[in-house]
Amino acid sequence: MLSVREEVILNSIIHQYVSKAAPVSSASIIEDCGLDVCSATVRNDVVQLEQRGYIIRPHHAAGSVPSDRAYRYYVESLESLELPMAERFLISHLFHQVEQEMDEWLRLTASLVSRRLHNVAVISAPRATACKLHRLEIVAIKDTLALAVIILRGAKVKQQLVTFDKAIPQAELTTISNKLSQSYEGMTRRGIRRKKQELSAEEKKIMDCATKVMEAEDEKEQGDAYLEGLHFLLEQPEFIHGEKTQRLMELVEQKRLGKAISSVEITEEGAQVLIGSENQDEAIKNYSVVVSRYGLADEAVGTIGVIGPTRMNYPQAIAAINYLSLVMSRLVSELYGVKETS
Repeated sequence: MLSVREEVILNSIIHQYVSKAAPVSSASIIEDCGLDVCSATVRNDVVQLEQRGYIIRPHHAAGSVPSDRAYRYYVESLESLELPMAERFLISHLFHQVEQEMDEWLRLTASLVSRRLHNVAVISAPRATACKLHRLEIVAIKDTLALAVIILRGAKVKQQLVTFDKAIPQAELTTISNKLSQSYEGMTRRGIRRKKQELSAEEKKIMDCATKVMEAEDEKEQGDAYLEGLHFLLEQPEFIHGEKTQRLMELVEQKRLGKAISSVEITEEGAQVLIGSENQDEAIKNYSVVVSRYGLADEAVGTIGVIGPTRMNYPQAIAAINYLSLVMSRLVSELYGVKETS
């Protein structure tokens, strides 16, 4: 554990470095903290922080730069991080202005995160581990040909032509649709196949068609994540030199940046912070990530995150990601027709 004075000094170094992106001198620490001690005492404390791995100094006379360990200590000390009420009202208002479509919600979320935090927002669409049937509609087309409309949870609609051995009137197809919808509503393809139920030849053909469509959906890879705010990141001092900028652009072009964030294993509720070397993916070990799940655990889950240099404004990032993940979860609940419980 750090002493009270060491903690004050470390917090000063972190805040000043986050703000200015320049090594922090002992004189600047004294001025910032208002400590009633001599500069030699502050320098000794800085040496102790360096020896314990909390700060880095390029050379003995250089100013202090926080290490990954310092940022972790700082993040663990943060409490009660919430967006101001005015910002929450503004965000809610903006979501009410866009169309009730997932793509619009994702774009707005990415824009809000990147503009507020001046880093890259990475948002993945909610995806179910296994799609679930909501309803079937069978529409007669001509003679023995019909159209199966397969409506999945999350308002996803698929269509498939079905050929029967005989012509079936629309009234009978509607009866079959209602029966199958009632029997299999909310079930995955595996659950449908396991369920023991007597089916006519026509009903079996319809359900075989539906489960094949569902299987194809389950096997689809996660789509590309929404990225926004790359220009904000490139404007930061860390990317003035060409080497870091080139590496970042390679990550974007190879679509590794979005995948690296979307594949983060999230082990806790709310925003999870990964700082520099804590990231499992080598591609982002020089960055920090604040990421959270959103959606419905039993239906569909996506990720919302921000990536930037380790010199990130963590309180703002955590508050923004936490609130927007809550907003997106509510929207997904509405999309899936799930009412919130009080």
